[in-house]
Amino acid sequence: MPAAQKYGIAFGILTFTLTVIAVLSLLTLGGTWRRIEEQSRLGASSSAPDAITQRKRRPLLLERLLEGREWMMSVNYPKDGPRTKRANLTKMLMMVNPSGEGKGRNTADEVGTGGDAQLSMGYQKNYHIAYRHCQDKPGGPILGGRPDHRCEAYARAYAGCGSHTSLPYRWSYARFYESLSSKSHECDERYAKLYMERPMDIIGRTVRLEPLDRNRHLKSLWEITSGNAHGEHKSYDPDEVFGFMDIGPFTSSEGLGESEIFRLQSNQACFAIMNAITDRLLGVIHLIEDDPKNLKVQMELPIMNPYLDGSVEQMESCFLLLDRLFAFGYRRVQMCVDSLDVRGKRLPNRLGFTQEGEILKHMIVKDANRDSLIYGMLNSDWDKGARAFVFRKIHGEKMQKIDAAIVSREEVNHEQGERAKLVKTAAALEKKQG
Repeated sequence: MPAAQKYGIAFGILTFTLTVIAVLSLLTLGGTWRRIEEQSRLGASSSAPDAITQRKRRPLLLERLLEGREWMMSVNYPKDGPRTKRANLTKMLMMVNPSGEGKGRNTADEVGTGGDAQLSMGYQKNYHIAYRHCQDKPGGPILGGRPDHRCEAYARAYAGCGSHTSLPYRWSYARFYESLSSKSHECDERYAKLYMERPMDIIGRTVRLEPLDRNRHLKSLWEITSGNAHGEHKSYDPDEVFGFMDIGPFTSSEGLGESEIFRLQSNQACFAIMNAITDRLLGVIHLIEDDPKNLKVQMELPIMNPYLDGSVEQMESCFLLLDRLFAFGYRRVQMCVDSLDVRGKRLPNRLGFTQEGEILKHMIVKDANRDSLIYGMLNSDWDKGARAFVFRKIHGEKMQKIDAAIVSREEVNHEQGERAKLVKTAAALEKKQG
């Protein structure tokens, strides 16, 4: 046998031997033999767990989410609760209004089944906490002659978010609202007046969301979706709005008023999208298939004039609802779009949704088959980057960095405050016992 072959065989044997030694060493040092011995002694199987065992090992939800689910179920779908004019989901998503006199006062129908007093008590507590906090740490310079304007704006926005939303949401929303209302004396007056007249609206930079009302919004909605020339906008084919829906186009406002846009089911909500500057109606946005038991809901494509497709106003209307839904504890928001709707499919992508699949023969629309694309957004997606991504698209990179810094700073302040409370409580307890 040639010397080269002898060396090759010897090298192969050596390599095999070293590999076996390395594997056995790793198994020994890693404790594998010990675990197998313990499992054998205890009667446990060393094989992969079965499906039932794996199901039992699923991590449980955070307590905050479980408490939120229980609260939403009791408020939105009470077993023996009274029937009210406005859907409970709509009322839950509206900003909380304090009890008081004047045009902004709530009725029992408007604040939900819990009644006015319960919500106003939580509002007042949060208002005082936020007011004192803003006195210590205002978000910017004070307007001349109005030393308390920032504190008032921050406090009413923070308290308006409600006691059942997450703290990061309240911090972000309140600081942003404070900055909007504190740009000038005119802005301060405008937002203060709006708060007195419509305290429950969700406020954004370019739009605000108010509950859809037939008397208030029907005529304007028909004008902007009828296809007729309106204001500075030219006429267009109304199928650009209703072509992929099972309703419309409508030849009159009466037909629109009798449609499912205004006839909401108990598990649906609808908000009018108002221009923040001109107060003109831009469109409406629906939530359907609300399922608080599983903390999920479906957002429909906004119904707007086609010229607003891809606009900041369209994106912010969706952002305001998404941010509030996840703040209440929803874990999943989905969008369902006709597979042929080229323009409609762009919006979920702009908002950071993930396309999860296609459902064939999903619906019958205008007596024809519709295949649907399903897009999903999870609360983990929202918290870990999607929110910042959409915020940056709407408000710019600078504002997004400021918002992230605000939340980070408020978290530190909150943790320090909680630790101080614990120390104070422990000292008081020790003094009482001693």
